[in-house]
Amino acid sequence: PAAQGSKLFSVLPSSGVGDFDFTRSGSATRINSQGLIETVANGVSRLNYPMIDGKVVGCPHHILEPQRTNLVTYSEDFSNAYWSKSRASVVLNSTISPDGSLNASKLVEDTTSGGHILYKNNITTGAGINTLSVKVKANGRNWVLLYDSEQGEAVYFDIKNGVAGTIVGTPDAYSIKKLPNGWYDISLTTTATLRVDFQIYTAESDGNNAYLGDGVSGIYVWGAQLEQGSYPTSYIPTNGEVNGVTRSAETANGSGDASTFNSSEGVLMAEISALDDDGTNRDISITDGTSTNLVTIRYTSIDNEITYKVKSGGSAIVSDTVTISSATSFSKIAAKYKLNDFTLWIDGFEVFTDTSGTAPIGLSELVFNGGSGSNDFYGNTKQIQYYDSALTDSELEKISSWTSFSDMANGQLYTIE
Repeated sequence: PAAQGSKLFSVLPSSGVGDFDFTRSGSATRINSQGLIETVANGVSRLNYPMIDGKVVGCPHHILEPQRTNLVTYSEDFSNAYWSKSRASVVLNSTISPDGSLNASKLVEDTTSGGHILYKNNITTGAGINTLSVKVKANGRNWVLLYDSEQGEAVYFDIKNGVAGTIVGTPDAYSIKKLPNGWYDISLTTTATLRVDFQIYTAESDGNNAYLGDGVSGIYVWGAQLEQGSYPTSYIPTNGEVNGVTRSAETANGSGDASTFNSSEGVLMAEISALDDDGTNRDISITDGTSTNLVTIRYTSIDNEITYKVKSGGSAIVSDTVTISSATSFSKIAAKYKLNDFTLWIDGFEVFTDTSGTAPIGLSELVFNGGSGSNDFYGNTKQIQYYDSALTDSELEKISSWTSFSDMANGQLYTIE
C-alpha cells in the first residue's frame, strides 16, 4: 500500500495507469498508526494497522468491506433515553475512548441486588444473522456479559485478561480483541427472527451477573454496534439517526490497461486475508473486463479455501482449490499462467501445477472482483504484484515466502513469547 486517497495507488508503474479506482459513499473508520479508531472521509481508501495484544505491529494494509448498517441509534451517548438502565447509571465523558477523545461513558452499578444493566431491547433487524459489538474497559468490574435476550444467547467476557468465559445458549460466534489502553472490543453473533435485544451487564465474576452492587464499581463503554452479518466490521458511529448509519460497500477496480498485461504469460501475486469465512466468493482477477478471459485468485464460499482459476475464450482452463489453515490470516499467494505451464504457490510452497492448457486472451485490467463485477473482494491487502513474464520456481518461492520468522508471525498476527 502506498497511501490513503481517492485511489489505491500503485508504486509501479508510477504514471498512474496502475492505480485502482476506489469507491465508497460516505465516511468510514480505520485503526491508525497509534492504534486508535479514526474517521476517514467520504471516498477515501483506508490503510488499517494490525494489532497484537493491543499494540500496533508491522505495516498497514488496505481494507475493503461490504455494506453494513449500524442499527443502534446512539452508539456513544449512553445517557440518552434510547438506552435503558436497570440498577445502574451512566456518567458521560468519563475516560479516553478508543478514538483518543474524552468521550467514553462510565456504567456504574447501584447498591441493590440483581443485574446491573445497560440495554436497548426490540431493535428491529428482520430475520437473519446479526452481530452485536461494543468496546468495554474494566473499572472495578472485570467481567462483562453481552446478551441478546431475544434469542437467549450470551457470552461472559473477562476484560482484564482478554478471554471469553461462560457461554449461554448456542451463539453463532463471539470474539474478544484487545485494543490499546485497556480497552477490549467484544462481539456476539446470533440468528434473529425479527429483532434483537442489546444488553450489557456488569458481572461480579464468570457466570454471575446478579449480585449486590457497591455503588462505585462498573465498566467503561463506547462504540455500540448492531449490524446484519456474520462478523463484526469496522466501527460505524451514530448520533441519533433513527434508522442507523450505513457504510456503503467498497470497490477497487480498473488497474492497468492492455499494454500493462501480457496475456501469454505472467504471475499474479497477492498478500491478503479474508475478513471472515462468510460463505461468499471473493476474487482478485486480471481480466479482459468480462468473465470470459481471466486469471483469478479466490476465497471460496467454503471455510479456508482458495481457488486458482484461469479462463480462456470462455472455457475453464485451470480450476484448482486448496485448503489453507486460516483464511483470516495473511497468506502470500503467487499464481503463474503460461501455455501448458500453470502453478500456484502459497507461503513459499508449490501447491498446484498443471502442464496442459492455453493462456487467456486480451487481459486489460486488474480488479478486486471476479472479472465482470461479481464476487467483489472484501478483505485485507498488504501487497499485490503483477509480473509480465512467467517466473521461475525459485523466484515464485521467493515472492511467496516470508522473509523471516518474525515477519511470518507478525503477518499472521501471532504473539511471539
